[in-house]
Amino acid sequence: MSETLSFGIQEILNILPHRYPFLLVDRVEEMVVGERIRAYKNLTFNESFFQGHFPGVPVMPGVLIIEALAQAGVILVAHSFPDMVDFKNKISLFAGIEKARFRTPVRPGDRLDLECSNLTHKMQFWKMDARAYVNGSLAADARLTAAVMPKEGM
Repeated sequence: MSETLSFGIQEILNILPHRYPFLLVDRVEEMVVGERIRAYKNLTFNESFFQGHFPGVPVMPGVLIIEALAQAGVILVAHSFPDMVDFKNKISLFAGIEKARFRTPVRPGDRLDLECSNLTHKMQFWKMDARAYVNGSLAADARLTAAVMPKEGM
């Protein structure tokens, strides 16, 4: 039986290289290593992207929804990496985005729920299904691929 984990921002900061204003995961609610993750991002009007996208009708850009999903996915990959200690010497880069669909606008005040599952691994590539929800409604979904590469030489 797999262990279920949950954790806050400090563990997230230990895994992800992202920092403000590009860190898009606030908390991991549930993660089953090697299987799935549920995390979220609380959105406020103070997010820098809402100021220009769009004035008077603030909507989170779709590419940032995908980025939030990818960050949650990297947390899952880091914990699923054969030797997580070695993950600190790695960086995860986007290698593919397939079948991305945007279904519901994401606005200030929303909690963006992030889910990644069906994790598969071949060589340095990790694939997963990713879904983002707002109030239980599907906001976006995609199939994401990450390439885990050595930081050295980047």
